[in-house]
Amino acid sequence: MNIQEMTGLEIMQAFASGDIPAPSICETIPMQPVEVEYGRVVFSAQADKRHTNPLGGVHGGFAATVLDSVTGCATHTVLAAGEGYGTTDLNVKMCRPLPFNKQLIAEGKVINAGRNLVISEGYIRDEDGKLYACLLYTSPSPRDRQSRSFAFFIEYYLDFADQIINLFCLFSGITCIRRRRKLS
Repeated sequence: MNIQEMTGLEIMQAFASGDIPAPSICETIPMQPVEVEYGRVVFSAQADKRHTNPLGGVHGGFAATVLDSVTGCATHTVLAAGEGYGTTDLNVKMCRPLPFNKQLIAEGKVINAGRNLVISEGYIRDEDGKLYACLLYTSPSPRDRQSRSFAFFIEYYLDFADQIINLFCLFSGITCIRRRRKLS
């Protein structure tokens, strides 16, 4: 089995069936695929005492990691052989505290697979459908050749940094004009 020749959907189906080994994150954060289809994956996940925050509850990073995983895997299912992806934005909303030692259902769905971006949404619920956390996920599309280049990522983060600096200057009353040349 050559992963480089498999579509993203085929890779995720092989992962779900155990034909390829689970990534090590599945040991740190107990989660496993339950359903895989084009544009959608469902994982089961369960927090335990290893995921305790300083206040004694389940750490929010548990939910963020599970949601990043299911939305990233959903994104992976729409990719052609040899294509990759990377997270550029996660927007997690915690709706209620996650329980310890309870089987939870995490679902990720692609809601838009465009030329420039793939956008997915994810949810963590219990078996009764109670919502614990949700997420909106963005990844540059591998169909956009520019997004594959390292220069694209540098440009993206430098633009973001410029926006933060300009906001700081605006709120602190400092006159700040920053100009930089484009990398590409």
